[in-house]
Amino acid sequence: MNRTNRPPSICLDDLAHPRFTEAARSILDLMSEAGASALLEPEPLIDAAVSETGLSEFGPDDFASRLDVLCRSLREEARMNNAGLLAQSMLLTGLLRNRLLLEDLLQRHPEIRDVSIERPIVICGLPRTGTTHLHNLMSSDRRLRSLPYWESLEPILAEGEHPADGSPDPRRARTEMALGFIDTAMPEFKRMHEMTVDHVHEEIQLFAIDFSSMLFETIAPIPTWRDHYLDRDQTASYAYLKLILQALQWLRGGSRWILKSPQHLEQFPALLATFPDATFVVTHRDPASVTTSMVTMLAYSARLGHDVVDLEWIGDYWSDRLERMLRACVEFRDVLPASQSIDVHFDDFMKNDVEMVHRIYDLADQPLTDDAETAMATFMAEHPRGRHGGIIYEPTQFGFDRDQLSSSFQFYIDRFGIAQEA
Repeated sequence: MNRTNRPPSICLDDLAHPRFTEAARSILDLMSEAGASALLEPEPLIDAAVSETGLSEFGPDDFASRLDVLCRSLREEARMNNAGLLAQSMLLTGLLRNRLLLEDLLQRHPEIRDVSIERPIVICGLPRTGTTHLHNLMSSDRRLRSLPYWESLEPILAEGEHPADGSPDPRRARTEMALGFIDTAMPEFKRMHEMTVDHVHEEIQLFAIDFSSMLFETIAPIPTWRDHYLDRDQTASYAYLKLILQALQWLRGGSRWILKSPQHLEQFPALLATFPDATFVVTHRDPASVTTSMVTMLAYSARLGHDVVDLEWIGDYWSDRLERMLRACVEFRDVLPASQSIDVHFDDFMKNDVEMVHRIYDLADQPLTDDAETAMATFMAEHPRGRHGGIIYEPTQFGFDRDQLSSSFQFYIDRFGIAQEA
């Protein structure tokens, strides 16, 4: 696709007061009706997951206290309408179901715990810093094991659902249906982040199975959950993530993983303790631009659970949250061994993405074969950046003053020599 053929950039002028098509509105109305009886309480959610799977073993029970805090935060702080309550009830039930299925698989196949997760390449960076493009580019090298979106949503298939030889995996159809709803309700989302059944996803969805994930904060501002999450040593949840990766590798093969999640940025000690032989790729971009871009995406997503979206509420929460993440990044960056880590600046990556991949592969001692380079070139040709059109970002919608925003991030800009964008 030539740049001249791409859709023009747009300004999202209905962030605060969402407009929906008739098709989207009818779906949301049905969700609202069903959500009137949704209970975001641990006990009914757990009972539903047990009933759906016929299983009852959840593994380490420390997750229960985190689930309780999360449910309370979603009920009392997230300001969701009934459609939003239903969506989160379904999300949490699904995560509990995934946990039951994982523990059942581990009980039946204890050898999974002996699977070796060797020398993963881990991308650590805020959203909107080039992490998705870098992740997709490297994942096109089929020698690396990545996590497709459908697998991130349902890592373990129930025994009774295994398809016959040659039949499709039912998880793919369920993911296709969910994405169809997203495209109907949020048709411009793909301008910011394209999602398909097979697109490479980050492991933030897997962290959620242990109910210790930044994923939940993207639903709505939930400060009680945030504080509980930040006060906890995440090492045990990183170990649980590794256990899930072992199960996935045992189920579907693969060897060297390519991983990515923004929450790694504030968890370098736990990340290194879990994957001591990893290569760590830390991405950087002007944090004022990142904040405006990310908040726009979250505000657009908020229409699924809010009749009116309070833009300054979301802006205040996330400007503070990203500052906390970047302060942790500055404080703990030197924990990552220099011989195993690299800082990637957004501008440098955008100027020559393949050259940056060469540098990462050299550091990771991962040969860049002709086949891998061909696969990356094919991916870029088939997925040109901006092919769905761009977004014109308006920081003032969120109460942001760009100079003040930049000033609050000066500690990070100075530490990593970040080029500020106009």
